[in-house]
Amino acid sequence: MNRRRRRMNPIRVFVLLVLIGGVVYLNQLIGTTIQPPFVPTPTATKAPESYLTDAQALENEGKLIQAVNAYKEAIRVDPDNAGSYISLARLQIYLKSYDDALENLGNAMLLNDANAMAFSLRGWALGLTGQFLDAKSALDQAIAIDPNNGVHYAHLAEVYGLQYIQDGDFTVLEEARSISQKAQELSPNALETYRARGYILYLYGQYQEAVLQYEKAINLNPNIADLHLALGRVYRTNELAEYNLATDEFRLADNLNPTDPMPDFLLSRVYFTQGEFTTAIQYAETAVRDEPSNPDWHGNLGTLLYRNGEYGKAITELGLVIKGGQTEDGVVVEPLPLSYDTAAYFYTYGLALAKAGECGEALQLSQALIQNVANDEFAMFNAEEIVNICQQVADGELIITPEETDGDSANADSTTP
Repeated sequence: MNRRRRRMNPIRVFVLLVLIGGVVYLNQLIGTTIQPPFVPTPTATKAPESYLTDAQALENEGKLIQAVNAYKEAIRVDPDNAGSYISLARLQIYLKSYDDALENLGNAMLLNDANAMAFSLRGWALGLTGQFLDAKSALDQAIAIDPNNGVHYAHLAEVYGLQYIQDGDFTVLEEARSISQKAQELSPNALETYRARGYILYLYGQYQEAVLQYEKAINLNPNIADLHLALGRVYRTNELAEYNLATDEFRLADNLNPTDPMPDFLLSRVYFTQGEFTTAIQYAETAVRDEPSNPDWHGNLGTLLYRNGEYGKAITELGLVIKGGQTEDGVVVEPLPLSYDTAAYFYTYGLALAKAGECGEALQLSQALIQNVANDEFAMFNAEEIVNICQQVADGELIITPEETDGDSANADSTTP
């Protein structure tokens, strides 16, 4: 108790106060600028309108696939804008993504059940997928909402034209021509009306007039692959036979939509018509790679291989069409039934089998053709030709190896559409 207390050092006290003050200062100055852990750093928010601007710019540049993705992003940030769904659906129709387009048009209608363009595009997409009654119903609703817009009539005219292709009813084609004329009266400078009018004129065989209509549509928007396909088909007709112009249009379509097998298929047919089998086969193979599950692409490739004397390869490709099966990559191909539309595949397959000496199956095909497509003169000629070839093989009069080219009688199968 009598121990003497230690005296405080004033220098130490001063230093301690300075340190405390420094800590307080640093906490005020720096601590407020450091975010607490696990709190997201704020970033600049992009205006929803800018996504639409980006999508429209890509569309104008012809970058339709990128534009589709941009419209999807616009919808993500602003899901209540019906116009975005409609713009996206229109591009998806151009790119043949019909199911996706119909889904987006349904979303647009949920937001606005009185949008005429949503009904119009829905009708067009349904028509392109062969659902003609539903297509006409949707287009009738579009016209009821907006009766003075020629675009709706243009879509309706095209649907009637597609129905004519399927049914062959000339009265339907007459109706399509009348509707396409009304479309141009209401909207004389619309891309859709030029397109529809060109299509109907093509169906009527007025090819030069169809070319003019398609050219006007392309001048309004040169970045739609389907317009170039349509114009190329007109140039490819026997009446015009402008094969160089046709191939130019098909290549433009292929560049605009490289995943679509149709341009490659059509290019293969043009080169086949010109007798350039090697080039034709290359394009046919590309179409198969683009969509290996489609039996028609295998049928086209098999037909070209047969005409080039490659019977073994032709049998492989056409066998997928006739009997179904799997490709080398394991892709399943469903068989096509024998009908007047598919008869060419069947008799070409039968001829290839006969020339390869596989007459058991070839003769069965000949009999099936006679029983099921008796009104097809080419099918009947080739059914008889299969029998003749097999008889020559059986008699030892004809020995043909796969390396040999076709004779005149075999070429009479007329497999060119």
